[in-house]
Amino acid sequence: MLKKRENEPAYALLNDVSCQTLNRYGHPIETVQVDDVRRDQSLNINGDTGIGENPNRYKQHGFYFNADNCIACHACEAACSEKNDNPAHISFRSVGFVEGGTYPAYQRINISMACNHCDDPVCLKGCPTRAYTKFAEYGAVLQDPDICFGCGYCTWVCPYNAPQLDPVKGQVSKCNMCVDRLEVGLKPACVSACLGNALDFGVIENIPENRTQAKTEIPGFPRTDITHPNIRFQQTRTPQRDMYRVDQNPVKYHREENSESYKPVADVKQGIKREWNWASLLGSHENAHIAFTLSAQTVMAAFLILLSGYWFEPVTSFQSSHAMLPGLLLMFVLISFGLFKLNMHLGKPQRFYRGFYNLRHSPVSREIAGVSAFYTGLLGYIFFALFDNSYTQVLQLLCAGVGALGAGFGGYFMYKLYRIEARPFWNHWYTAASFCATGLVLGSLLLTIIALVFSSMTVAFGEALLSMISIGLVLELTGLFAHARSLQSSSSEGAASLYLQTTRYGNAYWLRNGLLVLALLLTIYMLFSSNHTALAYSVLTVIALVSHILGRALFYVVVIPTTMPGAFFWKNQGFVEHAREVGLADMPQIGVAYERHHAFDIGELLETIKTTTMKQKFAQLRSIFTG
Repeated sequence: MLKKRENEPAYALLNDVSCQTLNRYGHPIETVQVDDVRRDQSLNINGDTGIGENPNRYKQHGFYFNADNCIACHACEAACSEKNDNPAHISFRSVGFVEGGTYPAYQRINISMACNHCDDPVCLKGCPTRAYTKFAEYGAVLQDPDICFGCGYCTWVCPYNAPQLDPVKGQVSKCNMCVDRLEVGLKPACVSACLGNALDFGVIENIPENRTQAKTEIPGFPRTDITHPNIRFQQTRTPQRDMYRVDQNPVKYHREENSESYKPVADVKQGIKREWNWASLLGSHENAHIAFTLSAQTVMAAFLILLSGYWFEPVTSFQSSHAMLPGLLLMFVLISFGLFKLNMHLGKPQRFYRGFYNLRHSPVSREIAGVSAFYTGLLGYIFFALFDNSYTQVLQLLCAGVGALGAGFGGYFMYKLYRIEARPFWNHWYTAASFCATGLVLGSLLLTIIALVFSSMTVAFGEALLSMISIGLVLELTGLFAHARSLQSSSSEGAASLYLQTTRYGNAYWLRNGLLVLALLLTIYMLFSSNHTALAYSVLTVIALVSHILGRALFYVVVIPTTMPGAFFWKNQGFVEHAREVGLADMPQIGVAYERHHAFDIGELLETIKTTTMKQKFAQLRSIFTG
C-alpha cells in the first residue's frame, strides 16, 4: 500500500468527523450495513492484503468543487496524470470553462471535473465486458482496462466524459478515486495539489470548512437525474444569463428569469450558412457502425420477409425459385462484412467474446447475443437448404425460428442501446423509426435486385416489396419531421445537434431529405403504373441506398453528448481534428494522438521472429495476440 509521509500537510488528510445518513437523492450514504460480510475486505492494492483504517471506509465519498476559487492552473490535471502515469492525450481530470458577458462585466467559470462515482453509474450497466465495479469501499466506481475490449460504449452513456478511450491502446481507463491514498487517510492527488483550495474531498454531503454551499449543479454541468453523481459545488457569484462554451460544440447555457437552473440550448455562433463537409461526414470514427447497422438491418429484414413466404403467397414464389439460395448466400456475406467491420472497430478485436459478459444489464451484450443468434440461424438455414429431405426441412425450420427470434431480439436492443440520456439527439423514437425504415427499404430492395438478377421477379412479389418500401420511406420521413420538431423546442444538446445538421452539414442533410422524397415518389409511381423494369428498380436502389448512407452518417456525426465543456485546445474535438489534419498530433505535448490501436502489429511480429529464442517467441507472440 501507499506509504504515508510523516509530515503530510493538513489539507491532504481526510478529516470527516460526522456524517449524514442520506444523501441529496435520498440514498443511504452507508454503502453496506455494519454486519455485512463485505466489510473488512482488502482492496488488494498492488497485491497488498492490508485493510485501511479509515473509519468512514464504507461510506459514499465524493468531490467538492468551489468554482469561486478555481484559477484554471491545471495543477489537479498534472497531479492526476503524474500519479496514474497517463500519456499526454489521456487525462482523468480535466479543466474546462464557460464564459459570459462583455467587458467590463465579463465573467468566466472554470470547472474541474473527473469521475463522479455516481450512485447509479450508467457506465457500469452499459459496459458489455463487466469491466466496471462499484465498490462498497468509499463508493468508488473502478474500471479494469485489462478486461475492456475498447468498444467505447461507456464513453457514450457517461454524461460527464469520465471514461477515457485511449486511441493508441484501444482501451478505456478512468479516475479511480485514488483509493490507495484513501486507504491511508489521504485525499486524492488532484485535491492535494489544488493551489486555490477549489477542490476538496470527503464523505458526500459533508460541506468542507469555510464553505457555504453544496449545490448539485452549476452552469455547464450536465443534468444530475441520469446518474445521481457524487459531486457538490459552490458558486456564490451570480453568473450571466447566458454562459457560452469555448470549445467547438455550439452549446450555451441559458437561465430563465427567476430561476437558478441553466439549461443547454443551441448557440448559433457558427452562423447559419449551409455547408457540405464531406470529409468529416464520411470520414467519421463511427464508419464501422454505419456499415454494421445498415447491413444488419437490411439482412435481418430481408430474412424475415423471406420467412413470410411460408404463409404469404407473393413471397412463396421467390422462396421456391432458384434465386433463393444465392440470395441467402449474399445476405450471409453482407452481414458477415458488417460484423467484421464492427469487430475490427474494437480496440482489442481479438477479445470480441467478452461482449457476452453483461447480458444482465448491458444493451450492447444483448444486441451482440441477438445478432449472433440471427447469424447462427441464418447460417443453419442456408446449410440445411442444401439438402432436400424431411429431416433437414424440420431442422431448417428450427434455424428459421432461431434466426427470426435473433433478428427481433438483436434488432430491438440495437435500437435500445442508442436511447441514451446523455445523447439527446439519439434519445427519440425517431431512432426506432429510422432503423425499421432502413430494414423495410433496403431489405426489400435487396430482394428485388436478387429476383431481377435471377429472373425470379413476379408482379405480385414486386408489388409486395414496393408496398413495404413505400411504408418504410413514409416512416422515415414522418420520423424525421417529428424529430426536428421535437429538437427545435427542446432545451438540450439535441437542439445544438439539429443546428449542426442544418448548417455545417446542411447541404448533405437536405440532399438526403430530397432523395427520400424522390424515392417515395418513384416507388408510388412504380407501384401504381406497374413499371417494374430493371432500370426503375436500379434507380430506386441507388437513390435509397445513398439517402440511407447519408442519413446514418449524419446520425453519428452530429450527435453532441452532455459532456463537460472543454477549453480552446484541451478537450475540444474541433482542435483534435485540426491537430490530426495538420500534423500537430505528432507532438506529444499537444495532448492529441492518432488512432493507432490494433489487435497486433505485423512489424512487431516479424521482429519477434527474427530476434528471440524459441521459448521467448512463444511468450512474446502470446502477449501480442492477447493484447
